[in-house]
Amino acid sequence: MDLSVIDFKDIYSDNADKQLTRYEAATDKFAKNFGTKEDPEIYSAPGRTEILGNHTDHQHGEVLAASINLDAIAVVRRISGDTVRVISGDVPLITITDLAKKDSEKGTTDALIKGVLSTLKDQGYAVGGFDAYITSDVLIGAGLSSSAAFETLIGTIVSGLFNGMQIDPVTIAKAGQKAENDFFGKPCGLMDQMACSVGNMVHIDFKDPADPVIEKIDFDFEKTGYSLCITDTKGSHSDLTHEYAAVPSEMKDIAKLLGHDVLRPVSLDDILNNITDLRAQAGDRAVLRAIHFVKENERVRKGVNALKNNDLQEFLAAVKASGNSSFKYLQNVYTSSDVKNQNVSVALAVSDAILGDDECSRVHGGGFAGTIQAFVKNENTDKYKNAMDKIFGEGSCRILKIRKYGGIKVL
Repeated sequence: MDLSVIDFKDIYSDNADKQLTRYEAATDKFAKNFGTKEDPEIYSAPGRTEILGNHTDHQHGEVLAASINLDAIAVVRRISGDTVRVISGDVPLITITDLAKKDSEKGTTDALIKGVLSTLKDQGYAVGGFDAYITSDVLIGAGLSSSAAFETLIGTIVSGLFNGMQIDPVTIAKAGQKAENDFFGKPCGLMDQMACSVGNMVHIDFKDPADPVIEKIDFDFEKTGYSLCITDTKGSHSDLTHEYAAVPSEMKDIAKLLGHDVLRPVSLDDILNNITDLRAQAGDRAVLRAIHFVKENERVRKGVNALKNNDLQEFLAAVKASGNSSFKYLQNVYTSSDVKNQNVSVALAVSDAILGDDECSRVHGGGFAGTIQAFVKNENTDKYKNAMDKIFGEGSCRILKIRKYGGIKVL
């Protein structure tokens, strides 16, 4: 296999230098475990980052997400029969001989693989046997969707090996969501899988969650001179389930008081004209979170239009405004039950202190603990990374780029 023909720079941008060694190691692991290097293929699926639309998808809102230049790769060979054998990193061999959903497999990698394969087969696509060695550098627990990257990778393998790469990315994303919901047992939306599968920037409108409107934004972020920095603030996610659950619950409380199941049909005037009753019946935080939702949808559209018009500063202004709203109104930067520990708040405060007016930072993903996101000029990334690493530990800050591709066949 001639790996030298791969344009790693095109796929990975600044993360290209280590890829040849990484791919060589993966092909060696494939040969060691499956007995041959003969005619394997290589597939890739990226992690993702949420940029705009913080806590909006569960209320049928809008989001802007993007794929990043960290990915999961698979060295794959088609085999006769229907058996699928997968080794993922250092996890022991997984052997799939049937696609039946089993409660005993919930929460396992087996369930994710079966879910994607079964869903695509039920939709009429060809599915067969293959061997795969998979390795990933998508950070687990950093809000970059390592599971969605894995699901997208399996779907892309099926597309390439058995369907001539003709399964569209949206179908693969929906198969990943179904695998996670029905087979793995985790209730998740579609944003993560869609961003990983479609690639680049993707604007998703969940007004009809069964048939979301997907718009790929082909914005060349590489030419802007900015990097995307993700910092893991090392806050614990333990005992935060109630905090995450309270966000959609309180938003839905406001929606129900206004005659709806979710907030999407609600306008800012609806909230303001009824704010006294809403405060009395649902509480102030619920009202603030509803205001965040309504205005956040507007910010998503503003950011998308800015990208279409190549107006980077307008886009960054929308990102900054979204982060401010998340802090003040959505209130998902720290938990009120533990005000002494505010890792994300500290990271944002230090970011504000050292970033310029034409740079920005914001809470990333679900919030309360975990990661922040920053758009930083390339010439300032080392300074920014050093500051974050000094606070949260070496390697806490990763300097990334927006990747132009979703799930792809590399070779």
